[in-house]
Amino acid sequence: MAKLDDLLEDLVTANHVLAKLGIVDSFGHISIRHPDRPDRFFLSCSRAPERVKRDDILEFNLDCEVIDARGKQLYTERPIHGGAYQARPDVMCVIHNHSPGVIPYGITGHKMRPVMHMCATIGHEVPIWDQHTKFGDTDLLVRTMAQGHDLAKKLGKGGTCLMRGHGCVVAGPYMRRTVYTAIYLELNAKLQMQAEAMSKKVKFLTKGETKKVAETTSPANVNRAWENWCRSVDRPYKE
Repeated sequence: MAKLDDLLEDLVTANHVLAKLGIVDSFGHISIRHPDRPDRFFLSCSRAPERVKRDDILEFNLDCEVIDARGKQLYTERPIHGGAYQARPDVMCVIHNHSPGVIPYGITGHKMRPVMHMCATIGHEVPIWDQHTKFGDTDLLVRTMAQGHDLAKKLGKGGTCLMRGHGCVVAGPYMRRTVYTAIYLELNAKLQMQAEAMSKKVKFLTKGETKKVAETTSPANVNRAWENWCRSVDRPYKE
């Protein structure tokens, strides 16, 4: 239970960190898979991430049905999370956000690729999911499990996927690493845009470099950043 309690406290911290760094604003959300029950996940009730508290965290099955709502309103786009967890047993955390730097890449078809080593965990190329292709005119929210499954299919085996006219989804093997990737996805978007404004001959990380850097992005590396982010939002840090 102590391990679960620590993870849920980290989930609260992650909401605050993502808000502090501008990855989410009043909208967006982060979930974690239950460490002992892979058929369940945890996600806050419908609340601005910066305001999330421990009591706001609710438990869901992978069809996104709440176990006990306790009278709280739920996020509409739970299928983003459920779809990824159903498709990918290796995924332990899912983030959905609308960080501004990524939006142009989702609507222009211009491929995002890592431009610096810290950004390698975004993947060698970031795919783009266009909801209109299969579902026609919608409000662009991921409201159904069919939509969540289609998004998860486009995500594939990678860790990031852009959503046309909407934002992105980030999935990872543990929560701190997934937060790390979401933060550096936004940074990469800004840096790539700056670089391509300067030159048409941008030298991106190679596929091999991307793979090697991602493989050597260890929990120790991630924890160095995590401690710093915890302090920035006045939340406790544990290794």
